[in-house]
Amino acid sequence: MTTSREIRLKSRPVGLPSADNFELATVELAAPGPGEVQVRNSWMTVDPYMRGRMNDVKSYTPPFALGQVLQGGAVGQVTASNDPSLKVGDLVQSGFGWREAFNAPAGQVTKLPDTNLPIQAFLGVAGMPGLTAYAGLLRVAALKPGDVVFVSAASGAVGSLVCQIAKIKGHKVIGSAGGAEKIRFLKEELGVDEAIDYKAEPDLTAALARVAPEGIDVYFENVGGAHLEAALNAANPFARFALCGMISQYNNTAPAVGPTNMVLCVGKSLKLEGFIVSNHWDMMGDFVSDLTSWHQAGKISWKETVKEGIEKAPEAFLGLFSGENFGKMLVRL
Repeated sequence: MTTSREIRLKSRPVGLPSADNFELATVELAAPGPGEVQVRNSWMTVDPYMRGRMNDVKSYTPPFALGQVLQGGAVGQVTASNDPSLKVGDLVQSGFGWREAFNAPAGQVTKLPDTNLPIQAFLGVAGMPGLTAYAGLLRVAALKPGDVVFVSAASGAVGSLVCQIAKIKGHKVIGSAGGAEKIRFLKEELGVDEAIDYKAEPDLTAALARVAPEGIDVYFENVGGAHLEAALNAANPFARFALCGMISQYNNTAPAVGPTNMVLCVGKSLKLEGFIVSNHWDMMGDFVSDLTSWHQAGKISWKETVKEGIEKAPEAFLGLFSGENFGKMLVRL
């Protein structure tokens, strides 16, 4: 038997989640059955979309069940195998995060490719957040030559890669983030042309007009609220908005007041498109190929915020909503 600790959803959050919504439990795992493997997780990820799954509402993915272990991305090592496709020692990726170890059918885990990337990168820049940035910018926003690109939450796991892809392709990039350290990262490490510290400049419409007097052609939306309103004001005719997330509204207990300037979408002929990364898995091959080339050429940089131990997973998740994460928020197990 193998002992594993896991984090379960104890109660459904109302508004901002708290530590009381989670509980730590210990389970015993038997040897894997026929066609199964046992995996010891090394890293797990927490992501903003998980907040929606904590509500008992119909959405694009089923809600988490009360009293059951949570789910999310993880990478780890096979410690026992009862399937010929995987052997002990293989590094794999799965959706069985929020736990130290698990048994699963071999078909439900994916062997990691042999690359020079650290394995946790497959939870961030080389994984779901990376593909989100790639698909959102290149397919949903349909990046075109000469576009001016505005990115909210630009120092985060998704936003930072959006900024870098746009710069690699020769565009003017404006990023928004909170705090002097994140602004320095955007300008000095990612090479964005202009950076807005929304904590220091709360009037985002004025700030965006100052740094983009020519207007914007693409907006990559991660925040919502005042950021969306500012982007609508700055948008040029036929601008495209890739609506990836709106983290400022995930914990609302009442409907948020929408942007007061949505009428601009009509006169400016704007395109606003929400998207879910799972609808764009067909781009994964091209994404990995491009990312590998960019990484080898030294064109890609990323940040990680790491919490230690499964018991810190709720703390890591809650940190997403206070802006504690600098880049990808991860838990090392």
